[in-house]
Amino acid sequence: MTAPTMRRHRKRKLKSEINVVPYIDVMLVLLVIFMITAPLLNLGVDVNLPNSNAKSINADTDPVVLTVYGDGEYALTLKGDTAPQRMDADAAIARVVALHRQNPQLPVLVAGRGDAPYQLVVSALDRLQQAKITKVSLLTDAQGAD
Repeated sequence: MTAPTMRRHRKRKLKSEINVVPYIDVMLVLLVIFMITAPLLNLGVDVNLPNSNAKSINADTDPVVLTVYGDGEYALTLKGDTAPQRMDADAAIARVVALHRQNPQLPVLVAGRGDAPYQLVVSALDRLQQAKITKVSLLTDAQGAD
């Protein structure tokens, strides 16, 4: 008798790698979808602003208008001025304080230019508050004015 033939059965070794090609395909498709849809999204936020019954400043009082520019300079517009007088921040605040000492009821309007960072406008309001000037308002454009 012959010896039984022993066949060797090799066990295949399992691959321990993950095939990432399908995942890359899916990610590229998603990337294309996001690139196409991103410009189509509306980035605005709808805000319901409260209504106000605030009245305009009386015509008999001529306020001091403190304009804040984007470069950090201020400008003052006083009664009878045709153009704002530009000056540095310290000089402008000192001038407003001097005018306020002469007339404590003098209203001060703070106008921020469109290129002025919000922080500069808040800084101007803070400096006026530290100078004990309490009659301060923010100057805005009339509704519908472009």
